Amino acid sequence: MKRWIAWLLCAAMVMSLAACGQTQSGGESATLTGKANGFGGVITATVTTEGGKITAVSFDGPNETPDLGGKALETLAAAMTEAGSVEVDLVAGATVTSNAAVAAVNNALDPEAYPYEEPAEKDDSKTLEGADLYHGLGIVSTGRQGPGSDDQEVPVYSFNTVAVQALFDGEGKIVALNVDQVEVATPNYDGDGMPHFTGYPGKGGYNYDENHDAVVDSVLEPTDESFLEEIASWQTKRERGDGYQLGSGTWTDEMNAFEQFFVGMTVDEVEAWFAANCSDSNGRPLKITDKSSEEDKAKFDALSEDEQAALADLTASATMSLRDGHGDILSAIRAAYDARKGIDVAADQIAGMGLGVVSNGRQGPGSDDQEVPVYSFNTVFAATLLDADGKLLDVYVDQVEVATPNYDGDGMPHFSGWPGQDAYNYDENHDAVVDGAIEPTDESFLEEVASWQTKRQRGDGYQLGSGTWTEEMDAFEAFFAGKTMDEIEAWFAASCSDGNGRPLKITDKSSDEDKAKFDALTEDEQAVLADLTAGATMSLRDAHGDILTALTKSVENARATA
Repeated sequence: MKRWIAWLLCAAMVMSLAACGQTQSGGESATLTGKANGFGGVITATVTTEGGKITAVSFDGPNETPDLGGKALETLAAAMTEAGSVEVDLVAGATVTSNAAVAAVNNALDPEAYPYEEPAEKDDSKTLEGADLYHGLGIVSTGRQGPGSDDQEVPVYSFNTVAVQALFDGEGKIVALNVDQVEVATPNYDGDGMPHFTGYPGKGGYNYDENHDAVVDSVLEPTDESFLEEIASWQTKRERGDGYQLGSGTWTDEMNAFEQFFVGMTVDEVEAWFAANCSDSNGRPLKITDKSSEEDKAKFDALSEDEQAALADLTASATMSLRDGHGDILSAIRAAYDARKGIDVAADQIAGMGLGVVSNGRQGPGSDDQEVPVYSFNTVFAATLLDADGKLLDVYVDQVEVATPNYDGDGMPHFSGWPGQDAYNYDENHDAVVDGAIEPTDESFLEEVASWQTKRQRGDGYQLGSGTWTEEMDAFEAFFAGKTMDEIEAWFAASCSDGNGRPLKITDKSSDEDKAKFDALTEDEQAVLADLTAGATMSLRDAHGDILTALTKSVENARATA
């Protein structure tokens, strides 16, 4: 049976990759050194042998990513020492470092059979080849008043959440971007295909333009059932497809053009380009016509001929705003850079990158002390990198959960409802006692949406059973590395509770169904599950968020990185 190596603090999965190598023969003791090229630089192996058997292994890889490659080297050194051989399981999620560690030991043992090769010169082109890669996921929410009002003078409002998946090289240059957005409006918005949120049940409803002709047809009064159905139907702008037309094509076409245009720039350079080449009034790239403002004309005239030509090429296919009430794409790119993580993945392994977005509503938990129900809506964003076989090379998940202001958990983002709707109870000090009621205004609506934090952004204050939300999610991400979505879904079906979507962790309080499910697993499967649940016990699919479906969508949406 395969022996699984538990990666300390990461609860990482390991994958079976037997390393080829040999040890010295003879009865003498020897201390040997070898080297190989790792993810960040040269890895040196120090190997002690006695009687032809490895008795000790240590590695020095000062340029490896500390939390990934560094821990992998520690794990592999202990495993090789215990086994007396290089034929051990490698650590998933640190493939490049792991292979280099094996190569360094083999080089120490038999340098003629396993010679060290000097690294090739680094490719400084704006492609994936040879780049040290960083994977980022940035999420930014904004509110919008308008456009205008309906025929009964009831205002239109919306909130917009932009998600940016990004790959950066070691110099901070953008290697690839993948942008999507969830825009949700009041149901009196007259644009076809726009996702709607009518508001919370019991708070007055909202005007509804059913056939998108700018004439109100009725008033929607949300129920518990319609609340859940409405949120589950939210589509991203990419999912809205060909029906979402802008000035130069679909939203997807225009966004793809911007993504390609920014490749090779740093985020600082993107922001500098935006400041010089986009309108100060609407955030759109400058495209001068007779109707352009004097300010925009002057800004365009200040550009060089080459800059004007590049702008003309871009605006032939992309004219939408990068920062306005519809969404702050520019800030989301910055957020992706700020949240980037080093990935120990060879560039040529990456066949595609995918971004999946799933929203769902939740009733509860319960009601406040005045019997007013608690509600929330949850949007999960899953970013994945895939190899040619569909295996996940890296996973990056975050989530925006937003609740009514009577929810008593500290740090939870709030949405009190649309301006003009009935006020909602507010638990200011999170003691399960209502302190007042919030009646949303135009100003408070914008401030509230702008304050929404993701679960990662909530940081150490968001504690779960086995650590913070971020720590638990990181453990799941490491566990999923090296698996296909079919394998992950099969694991979920076999190893997670049908009642709550959590990985099985059997106690006296566990249901008979969960106990039976756990007993049906093999000893190895139970051991793997025990390792995982030491660091991750939250649900992967429940009313708090459907992480599994978001991952599935990310794989379905995957597209080439170059």
